[in-house]
Amino acid sequence: MKKNKISKNWLIKRNKDFYFRQSKLQGYRSRSAFKLIEMNKKFKFFKKNLSLLDLGSSPGGWSQVASKEIRSGKILAVDIKHMEKINNVDFINGDFCDIEIREKIIRYFSNKRVDAILSDMAVNTSGNKKLDSYRTGDLCLKAMDLAKEILSQEGIFLSKIFMGSIFQEINKLAQKHFKKVIKYKPLSSKKESKEIYIYCKGI
Repeated sequence: MKKNKISKNWLIKRNKDFYFRQSKLQGYRSRSAFKLIEMNKKFKFFKKNLSLLDLGSSPGGWSQVASKEIRSGKILAVDIKHMEKINNVDFINGDFCDIEIREKIIRYFSNKRVDAILSDMAVNTSGNKKLDSYRTGDLCLKAMDLAKEILSQEGIFLSKIFMGSIFQEINKLAQKHFKKVIKYKPLSSKKESKEIYIYCKGI
């Protein structure tokens, strides 16, 4: 009974959420699409001919936003979960940490450098906030490792992180490997959430 009540309250709260309602009205697959729209307005990284890698893409909110901005470039989405087709977006179903998937990503971009790598990845919640924060931070570090390998000289790396024990390590490595590092919390991010985004440019 208690679990059902919590689930019902969560649904009510979600349906009252402005960005959730807007995502439905505007045809986005997730409210997180508005986070990317907002961050692009601030940092202005989308270009028509961009080559972009969207890590942890499912259900596809960020890829939808990218597909509207990138007309003559290449967009590759990667996730261990299935993602329905989006126009102008190619999809690889798999773990980007696997060597085989990593090689597929490199081949997709014809062994050329990538202009932008985006990651809105977060682990499934376990109930242990410290553990979830650490594990999500670890995903960011792995994505950053890939960025160091395939990102263009003036490329963009944008990733979700949570404030927690691993934050300092992420920030330290970002400062070491990128020319510009900015931490930013979009207005569309829930106030109670400890998520922020790390925007990095230039390697």
